[in-house]
Formats: sequence, structure tokens, C-alpha cells
Amino acid sequence: MSSDGGPKLYTNKPKKPQLKQQRKSDLSSSASNPMASSSSSSTTTTTTTTTTPTSSSSSSGLPPPKESLARRFKFVWPILLTLNLGIGAYVYLSASKKDQDAKDAEETATEVPSTPAAVSTPVAVPEKPAQAAVVALKPREPIPENQQRELFKWILEEKRKVKPKDPEEKKRVDEEKAVLKQFIKAKSVPSF
Repeated sequence: MSSDGGPKLYTNKPKKPQLKQQRKSDLSSSASNPMASSSSSSTTTTTTTTTTPTSSSSSSGLPPPKESLARRFKFVWPILLTLNLGIGAYVYLSASKKDQDAKDAEETATEVPSTPAAVSTPVAVPEKPAQAAVVALKPREPIPENQQRELFKWILEEKRKVKPKDPEEKKRVDEEKAVLKQFIKAKSVPSF
């Protein structure tokens, strides 16, 4: 705090370029004034020795070591691991489901030919109709004649609404209409 050669305490720390300029000005003044060189050199040395350690310790020229990417983004790792596990489980389950479906299809295909076939050549049976054929048919109660006649009338009305595209289709529709008219006019309706 004294001005006679003690260390200078700065309220604001000077930057390196400012310190270099100050040293140059101190050196140039000591070279031009040989008498003041002894007193100024002692001041310069004390200033240099005092400021050099503090300036080198606070800013050594090397930036502080950076953290690695793994440590910087440590919150991302659990998310990535969970996402990876989820995708793996999904792929595994979808593949096992496909395998299970294929096994089920093979089992149903092997169960269907248990009935004797009259044809000696192998017949390709689609999977879906084979499952429908396995279902046992229950005998149904006969439909009363009244309801059958109403049903035939309704079918006849629907056939009248149909617009045939070519002469063959028109001929087929006319024949179906004639059969329906015969069923409606008959005293007894045939059982199906």
C-alpha cells in the first residue's frame, strides 16, 4: 500500500498485454536514466516477482481440462439403454409371434387331412377354410313356410333391382326370377 517499492495491489487485475507494456515502459525508463535504474530495477523486480506468480497461477495459458462426452451427457445413457432394450424386446417378440403363427398353421394343416379322401392325388387346402370346416354344424330347426315365402318375395324384389351388364347375365337373372315366382305360387314350399 505504500508507494516506496512495496508490491502493488490492484483493485482490478491487469491483463497480460497491459503488464507487458508496463514492463517495457519500466525497462525503457531505467535504460534512459542510469541513476534511477537501481531504484526502479528493485521496484520492477519486486513487482515482477509478486505479479508473476499470481498471474501464472490464475491463467496458466492452458484451458481447464474438458470433461469427456460420456460424462457431459451422462443423463442420456439411461435413456439410450432403455430405448435399446425396448427395441430389442419388440423385435424378439414379433419374430417369436411369427414363428408361433407358422407352427399353428402347420398343426391345423396336419389335423384337417384326418378324414379319408377319395382322391389319391394330394390336394392343396387353404388354411382359413380348413379351420371353418372343423367347426361342427348343428342341425337347425326348419323355417316355417310363411317366412320362406316372405324371404323368396324379398329375393325377387332384389333381383328386380339388379341392372344386368350383358345379355347372358340378364338371361340368368330372368331364369332365377322365374324359379322364385314358382316357389312363391306353389302350395307347398320345398325344404332345403
